[in-house]
Amino acid sequence: MTVTANIDTTRPVATLINVFTVAPDRQAELIALLARATEETMKHQPGFICANFHASQDGERVINYAQWESEEHYRAMLTNPEARIHMDQAATIATDAQPRLYRVESAHSK
Repeated sequence: MTVTANIDTTRPVATLINVFTVAPDRQAELIALLARATEETMKHQPGFICANFHASQDGERVINYAQWESEEHYRAMLTNPEARIHMDQAATIATDAQPRLYRVESAHSK
């Protein structure tokens, strides 16, 4: 069974899209760290909805697509010491990170 993100334009959520740049030989390591951080810490934070990790086929990027109930919930997570540990670890693997908050404007499916 395939599981995909449920993107809903009627629900006002804070959508994080973080583009990590990574050496191809460390892409799997970064995804494993992000998945572990989500299971151990992020999904237990107030306001967490979901997280999805995407690996570019060239090995040079990892995309984190996550949703929080509000920007305030997302910002509170950033100040959590447990969450900071995981984010700092990710920063030692990735050569760059570009986290941005978005709102869903349009969604289309078959």
